[in-house]
Amino acid sequence: MTSRSSLLSILALGIALAGCRSEGELVIDQGVGITAVRTACPAVGVPDYTGDITTFRSPNSRLASDIDVTAAITNVRSTCNESGDRVYSEATFDVVARRTDVSAARQVTLPYFSTVLRGGSAVVTKRVGSVTLNFPAGAERAQASAKAGGFVDRAEATLPADIREQITRRRKPGDPDAALDPLADPAVRAAVQRATFELLVGFQLTEAQLAYNATR
Repeated sequence: MTSRSSLLSILALGIALAGCRSEGELVIDQGVGITAVRTACPAVGVPDYTGDITTFRSPNSRLASDIDVTAAITNVRSTCNESGDRVYSEATFDVVARRTDVSAARQVTLPYFSTVLRGGSAVVTKRVGSVTLNFPAGAERAQASAKAGGFVDRAEATLPADIREQITRRRKPGDPDAALDPLADPAVRAAVQRATFELLVGFQLTEAQLAYNATR
């Protein structure tokens, strides 16, 4: 997940998704040897503090008694087409919402973002969309579905051959580097980071909404 500072940068930039794992590109997280295999498909997730949103009747209020609508992103699913040089990943998700005033039918539209990150912090693209929830008269809850997608360049998401060899090379007991973590090499670590992409979705929050989620 991105840190709060990274997320604030993403939101401020204003530019624009459960990864596909099978045989394919090798990625090392920790330790010596292969710990995970993945394709060029980006991992998909929801950054911290952006998976739910709360609106208030009074813009400057943060009192529980003034809450108008609460909503959360759930059931995030992904598909990925990696047949070409441009890998397309799509995330679908549900938004479940609850309101406090159920007296009349109401339509609520909430903004969300989708962003492709490279190396955990570099924004490749960012897009903002919206999802609309319809509350019938007397209904407290509503649900809607939404989707977002993004492209990743296969060449950029592929580890160079020499880095792959360094990571996957069989080491025998007694070899000078048998107990060494390949990621201890700054060049290997940097190459893995450059080839790592994520597709993240979340509500497009104001700074005040983000602060509310982070501190409540």
